[in-house]
Amino acid sequence: MTEVAQGKRCKEAVLLDCISDGVVTIGLDMRIRYMNRAMRELLGCTEDALLGNPFSCNLIVKSEICSTYDCVLERAIRNREKVSNYETVIKNKDGRLIPVMMNTDLLWDEHGELVGVVETFRDVSQIKELKDKLERERHPARQSLLIAKSKTLHEIIDLLPQVANSKATVLIEGESGTGKELIAKEIHRLSPRHDKPFVALNCAALAEGVLESELFGHVKGAFTGAIADRLGRFELANQGTIFLDEIAEISPTNQVKLLRVLQEEELERVGSAKTIKLNVRVIAASNKDLGELVRNGGFREDLYYRLRVFPIKVPPLRERRDDILPLVEYFMNIFNRTTEKNIRGIDGPTLKFLESYAYPGNVRELQNILEHCFIRCLDHTIRLEHLPQDMLVTSRNLEDTEMDRTGREPVLIVVERKMIEETLGRTNWNYQETCRILGISRSTLLRRIKRDRLHRKVVS
Repeated sequence: MTEVAQGKRCKEAVLLDCISDGVVTIGLDMRIRYMNRAMRELLGCTEDALLGNPFSCNLIVKSEICSTYDCVLERAIRNREKVSNYETVIKNKDGRLIPVMMNTDLLWDEHGELVGVVETFRDVSQIKELKDKLERERHPARQSLLIAKSKTLHEIIDLLPQVANSKATVLIEGESGTGKELIAKEIHRLSPRHDKPFVALNCAALAEGVLESELFGHVKGAFTGAIADRLGRFELANQGTIFLDEIAEISPTNQVKLLRVLQEEELERVGSAKTIKLNVRVIAASNKDLGELVRNGGFREDLYYRLRVFPIKVPPLRERRDDILPLVEYFMNIFNRTTEKNIRGIDGPTLKFLESYAYPGNVRELQNILEHCFIRCLDHTIRLEHLPQDMLVTSRNLEDTEMDRTGREPVLIVVERKMIEETLGRTNWNYQETCRILGISRSTLLRRIKRDRLHRKVVS
């Protein structure tokens, strides 16, 4: 490097030392090449400590984006992509995690070749503290996101503060869509770890080899494609909570490794012999009966009992129908905001139908049903014709079977009859207007009138 170039670089370093944001340049080998004074002070590092012994960027940045396929540097290399106003945390010399706002740009040499990334970090810890304080003052008794009116769910919610104050592993069992992850988040929110990471992983979404790396991390060169050290979900959740959904889907090999992590509170990354100590609260969930899997040899018995120190069984929505109406109101408020509509309510027949439906997909299905209704509803009231047609057909088939067994008239027929009768009364038996309001054809209306033996009332 020429004396002119060296002088120019020194002047640039002096200028960068004058700004309050931290500045870091990183090479393609993920090694830090330069830090300005603000960044060194933020990390508690001296300039001498950086000279001759540069360290990897993932040792200071603790974020899911920097330990996955979406790593900032990998995205820059792969997509020539920048990142703007990304909220993450960095770890200083004393181990304290500092919330920051991160921006990145690409570094090119004089030949137009990508040589690295420049990252800027703005300390937002004071802003975050003020926002948290205002939020606490505005909502001194902030309620849980769990919507519950039924006795069975309230009994579970009442136990959560006691569970949250312990470190015991929790096993949440229940059908898909019942809200198991919401309960896990509530335990974390109520716990002393509430200001630490909550990291969730769906174990069914990944193949065995990928899941091992995702859980425990790996070191550079551990396998083909491992171009850098990578933190696993357990390390990302250190001091906080890890939520392992669909735990029944992990392989016997990974069950053994998970058991060791739970028992010893330590792990080894894939390809490494170095032991890493952990302090993580583990919450697992399954939509299968793990006890039955243990009896059939499909799940390790020792791991099962290690996970279910505190078991929670979440009942399906069809067993807690008192929760349907408050859930409907909750989702309607959300969709009114997101769709910018003003749907004020649901008519009686539709609400009765929603309260009698079986919900094989539980709360998630109810949410999807209401979203469908919001798309179809063009006025201020949701009616039967706005419901998904396959839902009505499925319900009619199920209820026909139920009528065969019990002799009772299906709920759907009762609801339809009441809706048609009321609409005919409002329109003074004007078929055209009734069909328009109900969104059905004239032939369908006539069939329903004949089936239900409806007659126009004569006022004397």
